Amino acid sequence: MAIEESPLGAKEIFPVPPPLPSKGVVMNGTPVRGYSCVSTATRDLWERLFDEGYRADVLINTDNGGIIYAHASFLGVASPVLKGVLKRSRRRGLQRSISIRGVPHDAVRVFIRFLYSSSYEPEKLQNYVLHLLVLSHAYVVPHLKRVCECRLEQGLLTVENVIDTFQLALLCDAPRLSLICHRLILKNFKVVSATEGWKIMKESHPALEKEILESVVEAETRQKERARKLNERKIYLQLYEAMEALVHICRDGCQTIGPHDKVFKENQGPCKYVMCKALELLVRHFAGCKMRVPGGCIHCKRMWQLLELHSHLCTDSDACRVPLCRNFKRWGMKKEKKDDIKWRTLVRKVLRTKSISGTPFFSFE
Repeated sequence: MAIEESPLGAKEIFPVPPPLPSKGVVMNGTPVRGYSCVSTATRDLWERLFDEGYRADVLINTDNGGIIYAHASFLGVASPVLKGVLKRSRRRGLQRSISIRGVPHDAVRVFIRFLYSSSYEPEKLQNYVLHLLVLSHAYVVPHLKRVCECRLEQGLLTVENVIDTFQLALLCDAPRLSLICHRLILKNFKVVSATEGWKIMKESHPALEKEILESVVEAETRQKERARKLNERKIYLQLYEAMEALVHICRDGCQTIGPHDKVFKENQGPCKYVMCKALELLVRHFAGCKMRVPGGCIHCKRMWQLLELHSHLCTDSDACRVPLCRNFKRWGMKKEKKDDIKWRTLVRKVLRTKSISGTPFFSFE
């Protein structure tokens, strides 16, 4: 209620005005366009009309001599294809006769029932989902087609029926379902290729079999390439961590190893650099090995390569405390262009691994 004061000083009470009228159904204050609520009783009535065939004016002939009674008005409204078939059908007295063959009688019955009430029995749909997918596509019943696709995607698709489903998805213009089938085939190719559906497809559709085999080879190639790149990235990451640990040991010292003027503290905590322990062992070996020449000891050769890589990454050789850093810088100027390109490529990949392009690799304090 709203309270206002009149010119004479008296207080008048006015009721709150009702909301403006809106067109259509309103839910939670928001108008809903095209909203429809059909009661269970109404749906049961439609199904009862189908089951009893009261005043049915259409005979649907199915395989094995089966007959289904239906009403032309329901069929024509639910399916534009059936509407055209009914117009061309022959009339026998007050009834028309049409045929739906090539699928089981019970599948046709589930299909016609859906045209009446848009409902189905889960068990029946599970048994005839592929037949219903074909019927819904052939007779243009998009709602039933979506139902079949969803049920296949949500559990009815298996390695046993994936080949049949894939072929039907291609024929019935169901791109999402065909993509899901294709992925399942690639993921379980060894099992799928041993099924009866694959053997039948191999004989009836050799071109499709060829396309699937090509996609399997392509998928395996992509997987190998992905694994190779992941392995490369892992190696570059290890090199990055080794460079960090090398600078850490030569500049700050770690545990029991470091520069000659470093005073080590007792009871030091664990080192934060992952590669520090492994590099410490390599440095100790390098310091005491008698074959310390390039091409000799494999461990020393690895140490030479790490030192040279560091020199390419180092931004300030004059202040750097890593051994031979300045020497490698000078030697690098005398190297052939081909070798220099290889080192630059390696440096670029190591930098890209840590995404620190454009900033100094190490800072020297």
